[in-house]
Amino acid sequence: QVQLVESGGGLVQPGGSLKLSCKSSGLRFRFSLYSMAWYRQAPGNHREVVASIGGDGGGGTYYADPVKGRFTISRDNYKNTLDLQMNSLKPEDTAIYYCYGHWIDNYWGQGTQVTVSS
Repeated sequence: QVQLVESGGGLVQPGGSLKLSCKSSGLRFRFSLYSMAWYRQAPGNHREVVASIGGDGGGGTYYADPVKGRFTISRDNYKNTLDLQMNSLKPEDTAIYYCYGHWIDNYWGQGTQVTVSS
C-alpha cells in the first residue's frame, strides 16, 4: 500500500520559515520515477499547485508565481522524501499543504496545516 505522509506544518509568524517533509512508503525504488509536487488549499479556495519537481523522466522544477524566490522544493530518492523549504512566509501562505505524486498512477497525502499569523 502506497502512502504519502506530510509533516512539518505549524504556526509561524510572518517573515518566518517552515520546512515541510513528505515521506513516501510503498513506492520503494519506483519513487524516483514519480513527479512530485506540493499543493495547498486555503479555506474557500481551490487546491492549487505550489511547486513541483520532475522524476527520472525529467521535468525540472516549477514554482507558482506567489512563492517564487521564497520556497524551494527538493527530493531525496534514496530516502523517498520530498521537502518544501518555505521562507519569508506571509499570511496568505496559510493553507493545508498536500504532497502529491504522479507517474502511471497518482497519490495524495493527508495534508499538513500551515498557519502564518502574528
